[in-house]
Amino acid sequence: MIRVKELIPAGAVVFTGASETLRLSGIEEDINVSGRYEAIKPRVLSMDRATQADDIRRLLAGPDVVVGSVAALTETGSLVVASGSGSQLPAYAGGAAWAIWIVGAQKVVSDLTTALQRVQDHCLPLESARIREAYGRPSAVNRLLVLNAEHQPGRGTVLLLREAIGF
Repeated sequence: MIRVKELIPAGAVVFTGASETLRLSGIEEDINVSGRYEAIKPRVLSMDRATQADDIRRLLAGPDVVVGSVAALTETGSLVVASGSGSQLPAYAGGAAWAIWIVGAQKVVSDLTTALQRVQDHCLPLESARIREAYGRPSAVNRLLVLNAEHQPGRGTVLLLREAIGF
């Protein structure tokens, strides 16, 4: 996406959260393979989780930019993030200097109650099927993050796509 490229400075340390929206749109591959950025995900995937767990945690928690998606966006502007591992949540919640969320049009819901229902009834079954195929086990909503506003003005950007993409 051209807009994402315009928002992220060349050479920035960038973490892409696990997201079908990012994968399907090509944003994940562009960030992690293009060489324009210092992409964290490829680096973390090459690290030993047993001996470098603390280094991995630190890298994921405080990048210059985190790019990801959400399970739902309420009409009042709350972002609802569901996660199995929680690896993206520190960066989303404020650890990253800047956050960009790519949101498909189908993720807009009326209120928080509807957003949480969407997580359970729509997102979890699709993510669980994806995880089962990839890792042989189901997914779970182990952590939820609701972002109602941004403490630092300008820190977060939501790019609302006109089409349905992702879960």
